[in-house]
Amino acid sequence: GVHSGLMSDGMVELIERGAITNARKPIDAGVSVAGLLAGGRRLLDFAHRNPALALRETAYTHGQDILARLDRFTAINAAIEVDLTGQCCSESIGHQQISGTGGQSDTATGAQMSKGGRSIIALYSTLEKVDRATGETQIISKIVPTLRPGAAVSLSRNDVHWVVTEYGAVNLRGCTVAERATRLISIAHPDFRDELMAEAVRLGY
Repeated sequence: GVHSGLMSDGMVELIERGAITNARKPIDAGVSVAGLLAGGRRLLDFAHRNPALALRETAYTHGQDILARLDRFTAINAAIEVDLTGQCCSESIGHQQISGTGGQSDTATGAQMSKGGRSIIALYSTLEKVDRATGETQIISKIVPTLRPGAAVSLSRNDVHWVVTEYGAVNLRGCTVAERATRLISIAHPDFRDELMAEAVRLGY
């Protein structure tokens, strides 16, 4: 089932293949609910006068009382970087704002209120950064000892549940700081794990 702030092209394919039916939703059964559409012609053609799709206001797509009524609600959000305690920055690079706050906090906490709900932060373990002066490419870990100075904490570590990279998935709920650091390092890129562990020790985690 789909209940989201945003609907994209990929969801159309899942609906057409029968993977998404919305049949088990306790509210809006049989209907995909979204706040906005972001995609191409295929998505727009699918949405046009489609009774199986409802675009609703943010108070409905992100409302805690609504999300709590969706059993097994799973919030899937991205992050720019995650520190070793589980804090997520999803809207700035240091002091530089690059995105809006979005619905990450709303949906992550809403998932906690849902029966059987869960929240997932999904990100690649690294980022390729090109030095404009030299043209050289630098690989940067997106799992970091601490967030960059000035970085926005989009989701507090208290509300982080699952964190996923291409190297695995870890559950941070109920973990100590030491357990959080160890688990997050296990899904960091292998080239950065020793460095992250050394920093975790230095920081007293």
